[in-house]
Amino acid sequence: MTEREQRGRWAYIGSFTEAGGLGLTVAEVDGDTGALTPVHSTDAVVNPSFLTLSPGGEVLYAVSETDEGAAAAFSLADPTRPRLLGPPVPVRGDGPTHLALAGTWLFTANYGSGSVSVLPVRTGGGLGAPAAVLPHRGGGPVAERQAGPHAHAVVPDPSGRWVLAVDLGTDSVWTYALHAATGPAVAAPAPSPHRETRLRPGSGPRHLAFHPRGDRAYVLNELDSTVTTCRWDAASGHLEPVGETRVLPPGVETANFPSAPVVSADGRFLWAANRGHDSVSTLALDTTGDRPELHATVSCGGHWPRALTAHPDGRRLYAADERSGDVTWFGVDPDTGIPSRAGSVEIPAASCVVFTTGPASG
Repeated sequence: MTEREQRGRWAYIGSFTEAGGLGLTVAEVDGDTGALTPVHSTDAVVNPSFLTLSPGGEVLYAVSETDEGAAAAFSLADPTRPRLLGPPVPVRGDGPTHLALAGTWLFTANYGSGSVSVLPVRTGGGLGAPAAVLPHRGGGPVAERQAGPHAHAVVPDPSGRWVLAVDLGTDSVWTYALHAATGPAVAAPAPSPHRETRLRPGSGPRHLAFHPRGDRAYVLNELDSTVTTCRWDAASGHLEPVGETRVLPPGVETANFPSAPVVSADGRFLWAANRGHDSVSTLALDTTGDRPELHATVSCGGHWPRALTAHPDGRRLYAADERSGDVTWFGVDPDTGIPSRAGSVEIPAASCVVFTTGPASG
């Protein structure tokens, strides 16, 4: 099988075991239809609600979204049977909701404690104890959600020099600097705080996605159903908000909590999942990337789409519908960017979907 055929052949689906989920589910992806066929599951980690893969696809990482908070690494030597590389490692933060690899570090966003943990990635892909726990401070005007910081996502920038942490509680994005090693036998220093970018009070930023060009970032706001467009300067690590766009049609008053933004590989479309309205919004991007325009909303195919993921081939989107317990897939119209439902599979308490990115064996 060629590398092209292997790309996206396997899907890894996280779910909340404490809500009846199976934990980590492996599914085979039909290259023609996009259909998912589950082949294996493991509950080796409690509440593996968010997942990410190493660049070569050899290791899968998961948060354990619990009060104690942990992160785990799985070998994908056999892509259908993930194997733990040691016990889950406590992140010294409460309720980690997101994680990302940046250089030789694994970052977790700890929603409950409002902090970011930085764990070293060892040779072979295993994890060490946190080298740093970076606390956020502050709050926002929505008392029941913003009494304190709530780090929700950590996203490396395309240049590989920075990590951006989106905090729902402080209405801001925190930028951390990555540092190079000072010599071949010396490990790189732990990342350090660089700056905090304030967004509109009460917006409740949750997740962030970069434009493929690397000079724009889109922050999806959970508390007011908007997306904030930002200019990004990788040379200085400066994030500048330049506008907001509503992700629901005019007049819609449904209680709604957007969860996940995705930007198309060609930079023409931005998609957002909406929990409550239970939809996927399609926004068109102009050539600058500064002015997203809402074009359509379609049903997410279930209830409470916690995550939205694009398949590596760019032709399909997958929504993890947490409360209806399924993953729904959509074909994407190449001209309009509007998704259309193509099928679904039952995955109780589904929370996240990621796809193989390289020529893993199997």
